[in-house]
Amino acid sequence: MTPDAADELGLGMDRRKMLLGLLFASSAGVSFARQPRQRIDYLGSIKLDSLIPKIVGQWKFATTSGLVVPPEDNLASGLYSQLLTRVYVDSENPPIMLLIAQSAAQTGLLQIHRPEFCYPAGGFQLSPIAQVTIRANGRAFTVNQLTATAPGRIEQILYWTRVGNAMPATWAQQRLTTAIDSLKGIIPDAVLIRVSTIGADGESAYARLADFVAKMIDALPDATRRVFVSRA
Repeated sequence: MTPDAADELGLGMDRRKMLLGLLFASSAGVSFARQPRQRIDYLGSIKLDSLIPKIVGQWKFATTSGLVVPPEDNLASGLYSQLLTRVYVDSENPPIMLLIAQSAAQTGLLQIHRPEFCYPAGGFQLSPIAQVTIRANGRAFTVNQLTATAPGRIEQILYWTRVGNAMPATWAQQRLTTAIDSLKGIIPDAVLIRVSTIGADGESAYARLADFVAKMIDALPDATRRVFVSRA
């Protein structure tokens, strides 16, 4: 190989290295630009304990214990920014149990512990999930309805989730919502609201639970209602 050919070969390799470097830098720049940057956190510094009223219609706050909760482990402890558990009672009916779990940065690596995951971990058998409509504060929204059964306990459950500005009904929809927000550069917060009561009469129990949910949502200040029910 002549010196001139060697020089030309060297220049060609340098050009290829430069082009590859530019391509890698461009790819890194695009990836960086697509990283989620806008955070949605409707709860902010507000504490769930101060936001949720201790009297909801005819029900009054009684205790914080007695609910089915996710197993304690390192993953569960990192999922939620806030976790509220309450039991409400009235003078005539079985207690109503309320659980609200909020994550201020639902990135997709974190998961909300939906009842179909945490109840079986506690030894419950679950019925198929049905989707029903609840009306509160002049609007309708969809919630999930199911029954959890264990020896000596039948629990009727209503729950729903809000992720960013969406209210995904299923786990697959929840993951899709998070992925779409990520592509938009949004880091959404997420909240799960679960109400339940003990009893074999599902129809009566669901009517009471729906009434409790409607009255709880109606009692919230307008500025914070979107923490639980999306306006989208």
